[in-house]
Amino acid sequence: LIEVSGTDRIEFLQGQLTQDVSYLPSPGKLFSAWCNPKGRVIVTMSLVQSDDIIKLVVPAGIATKIVQRLAIYRLRSNVDFSILRNNIDALHDCIESDPTKLIYQGIPIIDETNSETFTPHMLNLDKLDAISFKKGCYTGQEVVARTEHLGHSKRRMMRYRADSDGLLVGTKLSDGERNVGEIVNISGRDLLAVTPVYMHDQLLTSDGITVTPQSLPYDI
Repeated sequence: LIEVSGTDRIEFLQGQLTQDVSYLPSPGKLFSAWCNPKGRVIVTMSLVQSDDIIKLVVPAGIATKIVQRLAIYRLRSNVDFSILRNNIDALHDCIESDPTKLIYQGIPIIDETNSETFTPHMLNLDKLDAISFKKGCYTGQEVVARTEHLGHSKRRMMRYRADSDGLLVGTKLSDGERNVGEIVNISGRDLLAVTPVYMHDQLLTSDGITVTPQSLPYDI
């Protein structure tokens, strides 16, 4: 948990995150992402309102990096950050933490293993209501808005099932002639991977392992 406090916390996060923080319910949560200036997702997160604090639920391995980079943008804003570790009960109240369930739900987790690799549309964040297209500017907004206004993304995240163990986050997937996709998340043999949309009904392979497309709970 990264706690964001201070009188400018909402205005500050509005200028950084894809989500419209002003709509964060209390109590309640929203799914969001933080992008770099090139529109690549640094991290995905859940936002939780708690009194005068906004909690960012992020993967533990990237938490320190997130705070350090957010602090660069702080300038004169009245905002502070603190990391709370090992607060398991609070985490379970905030988010779904089972990696297999997240894969079945088509919800990507971007952490230190796959940071700054994919755009929000590649990760289907627009389908998960993790992007506001009505609020003001935020880091990476120009790239995200351009993709949305074009009306489509040629590469999207799809769920797959592998026929063997051995695949990892970042593993490339092939159509037999060339690499066409990359694994975003994996749990056992269930995985999410960004691949060309026109190939979403095709089997793909990696080092002799075949992955078969599975359904997602939303349309892409």
